[in-house]
Parts: sequence; structure tokens; C-alpha cells
Amino acid sequence: MSDPAPTFWEMTEEEYLRTEPESPVKREFFGGYVYPLHGATVAQAGASAGHGAVTLNIGAALLLRSRDSGCKVFSADMRVYVTPSAGQRAYFYPDVVVTCEPITSEATSVREPCLLVEVLSPATRHTDRTTKLVTYTTLPSLQTYLIVDPTRRLVRVLSRDGETWTDRELSGTGEVVIPCLNTTLTLDDIYAGVPGLGR
Repeated sequence: MSDPAPTFWEMTEEEYLRTEPESPVKREFFGGYVYPLHGATVAQAGASAGHGAVTLNIGAALLLRSRDSGCKVFSADMRVYVTPSAGQRAYFYPDVVVTCEPITSEATSVREPCLLVEVLSPATRHTDRTTKLVTYTTLPSLQTYLIVDPTRRLVRVLSRDGETWTDRELSGTGEVVIPCLNTTLTLDDIYAGVPGLGR
């Protein structure tokens, strides 16, 4: 019987960037290690229907409100690069990214997100609440980080207030201010049409 496949591999940044476009699963890079985003095999690579619906709701709501802002909204496939000055060199795939930096249609990474959203899943919830939280909040451009539960109406909101961060939870109802888009996002927006959660 063979050993189980490793869940992470040591790899240089250059090798990661060279091999990521051909990878059968999305992989993230942190401090010299690469790991699959949702699982070690192609069969594990997907996310739940609730996860997908919540991600799409957030992206669609923000896309409509971003049209005249000069900012761009991306869902799931845009990497965020964290510079070495902000800690360990890293590339992550948030579920939703908003950035106001100049960007071309060929770009595969952003460096200056103003909003990042992670929708929890069994495979990623620990990293979203720990490594990514610490890493994302070192980004000077970031104003808001949302950690969204797709199984109940619960959103953790980290908001920059000058040089510090405020951390609060919204349960059931409430709204989040998105400063870079000059708008708000409500829990009704986030959970619209999700079975058992939408209103």
C-alpha cells in the first residue's frame, strides 16, 4: 500500500509561478511551500453549492456597484500576491477580490486589494481564520477582510481603522461598509437565494 499523497510540497516561487498554469488543481504558495486549495486530488478540488452561491452573490453585488468606481471585482481565479515586506512571500486565491490598482486583462495576480473575502469550507476554514487573516491584514492597501460562513448567516468583519483593525461578527442581519466602492454589503445580499439562509 502506498503512502498518502503529501498535502504540501516545498517549492520555489519561480517554480510555483511556472507550473501553476498547468496544475490540475488550484494551488496556493506560502513561505516556500505549495498546497492545493481544496484538496490533494482533482476529485477534492470543488466547493459546495452553498459556498458557490455565497461567493457569486458577493461578487455580483459588488460588480454592479463598482462600475463607476475605477475598481475591479474578481471572483475565485485572481491571485493576491503578498510582498516580502508584509511577511512571508505568498500567493493566495481569495473567493472575492476588489482592487483599485491599475490592472491589465492579462494579469493573474493583484498586489493592492482593498477588499478580500474568504468563504469558509472544511478544507480552508483553519487557514482562512489564521494564516490568511494574519497575512492579509499586513497589506497596506487592504481596508476590509470578510470571513463568510456558507452554512449559517454569520460573517466575521475585519475593518481597518487607521493603523489598527476592528474585528466583529454579524449574525442574522447587518451590513458591511466597503469604503473603496463607497457602498455597503448586507447579509441579505450575501445569502440571497441560498436554501435555508436567503430571505
